[in-house]
Amino acid sequence: MKKLIVNADDFGFTRGVNEGILRAHREGIVTASTLMADGPAFAHAVEAARATPSLDVGVHLVLWPAPGVQPGAAFQDWRLPRRLPWFVARALWSSSGAIEAEFCRQVQKVRAAGLCPSHLDTHKHLHLLPWVMKAVVAVARRFAIPWVRRPLYRRQATARGLRVPDYLVGFRLTGTMNRNTLLRGLSRLRPGLSELVCHPGLFDQELERAPTCLKQQRQVELEALTDPEVRRLLERQGVELTSYRDC
Repeated sequence: MKKLIVNADDFGFTRGVNEGILRAHREGIVTASTLMADGPAFAHAVEAARATPSLDVGVHLVLWPAPGVQPGAAFQDWRLPRRLPWFVARALWSSSGAIEAEFCRQVQKVRAAGLCPSHLDTHKHLHLLPWVMKAVVAVARRFAIPWVRRPLYRRQATARGLRVPDYLVGFRLTGTMNRNTLLRGLSRLRPGLSELVCHPGLFDQELERAPTCLKQQRQVELEALTDPEVRRLLERQGVELTSYRDC
């Protein structure tokens, strides 16, 4: 049997992103989302999540830049061969223990807002790095969060009693997802549990000014995720839409 979780990243990034995620949930196929604890629109996202209990909420763990570093900046160090995005630099220069402490703080903030996260993932998939994955596993176990987005280190997660989907879909579609690429990707789903990663949002002035490379693309993804043909394809293939909370 084919089951599909459609998770929208970056909940809490801007109000327009929040509204796009909610629309993709109400009118489209999004079933879950991961919340940025320190996102500029965190309070708005929390209020929206409380008003929309059908939306499964997890935590989108972010290694924010050091104080004084702009989120859109690159990091230059003489020991490195090239300029690195700030989130990669933060991961490289932080110990697993320091990352764990930061991620714990973010989960605690979400829980203090009255939400009970069911799953964890990381901004820019940083838990592909083994020491970041180690921190994510520790945080999930500490707060009894059962699910983690499928990384390369699946065995590390399952050995510690955590659950991961069988497949991750949409990783390579980031920045290029539209109606056609989404339909092609979903037509190739395999039996088992898959997670589709997506980034819907409303493109507005706030998003235009925000430090992100996904701007108009978020609106394109929103339109794809709410396209009736996408849902019809899932129905024809017998794909069951679900969420982390319901698995």
